[in-house]
Amino acid sequence: MEPAVTLDGITKRFPGVVANDDVDLVVERGSVHALLGENGAGKTTLMNVLYGLYRPTEGRVVIDGEPRTFDSPRDAINAGIGMIHQHFMLVEPMRIWENIVLGNEPTEWFGLRVDDEGAHEAVRELSERYGFGVDPDDRVADVSVGVQQRVEILKALYRGADVLILDEPTAVLTPQEVEELFGVFEELTAQNKTIIFITHKLGEAMHAADEVTVLRDGVNVGTVDTDTVTREQLAEMMVGREVLLERSESTSTPGDPALSVEGLHVEDDRGVEAVSGVSATVREGEVFGIAGVDGNGQSQLVEAITGLRRPTAGAIRFQGDSMVGVSRRERIDRGMAYIPEDRHARGLVMPYDLVQNGVLGSQHDDGFTGGGRIDWEAAGEHADAIIEEYDVRPPNRASTAESLSGGNQQKFIVGREFERDPDLVVATHPTRGVDIGSTEFIHERLLELRSAGKAVLLVSSKLDEVQALSDRLAVMHEGEFTGVVDPATVTEEQLGLLMAGESLDDDAVDHVALDEEVSA
Repeated sequence: MEPAVTLDGITKRFPGVVANDDVDLVVERGSVHALLGENGAGKTTLMNVLYGLYRPTEGRVVIDGEPRTFDSPRDAINAGIGMIHQHFMLVEPMRIWENIVLGNEPTEWFGLRVDDEGAHEAVRELSERYGFGVDPDDRVADVSVGVQQRVEILKALYRGADVLILDEPTAVLTPQEVEELFGVFEELTAQNKTIIFITHKLGEAMHAADEVTVLRDGVNVGTVDTDTVTREQLAEMMVGREVLLERSESTSTPGDPALSVEGLHVEDDRGVEAVSGVSATVREGEVFGIAGVDGNGQSQLVEAITGLRRPTAGAIRFQGDSMVGVSRRERIDRGMAYIPEDRHARGLVMPYDLVQNGVLGSQHDDGFTGGGRIDWEAAGEHADAIIEEYDVRPPNRASTAESLSGGNQQKFIVGREFERDPDLVVATHPTRGVDIGSTEFIHERLLELRSAGKAVLLVSSKLDEVQALSDRLAVMHEGEFTGVVDPATVTEEQLGLLMAGESLDDDAVDHVALDEEVSA
């Protein structure tokens, strides 16, 4: 097979940062090639160079054997390169065919009028040719996220793309939609199209790609064939050391309810109801997981529980006490720790150093105050302990939060919250942006808290994470629980149905006995 894309010695520097360091990459024509690595490894930057969004500091781009210089994405598109970003660029009120031809409309009458009929027919024919099953007349606002992604792919194909770059394409898809996307890959490569997809998920790379290139700290650490490499080997390439992918077994006997939510209704910032009558109980000595595609009310539910958003109806009880009117600070004092979804907005004060950030929420505790003032020596020792225990880099208490990478910011927040010795941990996406080794460490700490009789409410869009750690698992769709299931027996297909808003037959899955958990 001939290379469709060759990147030769690509280096991309930003002020103070080398995002890509002398990266070579060869992608064969008609193949699926995964670009694998942790957040910050340089994957998206490298593909932005290929797509013409960035010009490389050094190196060259070769397309079909011809060196090319791209000054803009338009140049890359003209060379047959298309890119589908994480956030779709579609006009929702418009019809699918209108979105696909937008900016490249066929015309008639000497270019004076858009050929609507011709455009519609071109989109229909393109969808049929690749087996996409997309109705050109549907409005984008009325179709699923998976169909919207196909529309983005059709947009690129309509513009003549032979090489398609997809950036984290499964981030907002259900398991069924992920499988459908991989089926689309097969249809495209069967017609000699080339796919490059960016991911940090080992399983996806192994399942869908012919070859995988691993980036770590901006460097290409190797390209391997998925038929011959193991998940463990890929993980070691990503992290630079051996990683335990399977969590150790631990047992715990659930105790009394620590957190109870009854008939909760919560509105979002626009005043639209985001949580609709949810009820749940999180017991001591268990992990209660919530799965679902982002944006289905998980954020508002967590904010109501932690005191950051006032519910419009319903009750929240922590250790038997009503949380109505109880401040965020008082919830912390009572033993409620919180790992927020947005570490910048909710977890850290970015210009503060790690000593100051380490005592946020605990600055009034006896261990950090003396004579009406914060004991900065004790606060510094506390920050040092978090840095050492949770491997925060650089290991310098004087570092500001904004000077740390996203992964190290996350590790510091996790360490601060776990070191409060809480009775309840509300953990939302606790491993977002951290490497595999740190993910392993955080998972073990969550299970240690569970084994110590603490309660854990875990919210994650990573299906493998929430399924592996949870004792009971709720699935949230459009503000409601569509089911509460046993994560040990439920299948990925069944979870996907629940995430899409479908219900399961009683005999289809072993439900946990908790009638009060499912929303009204």
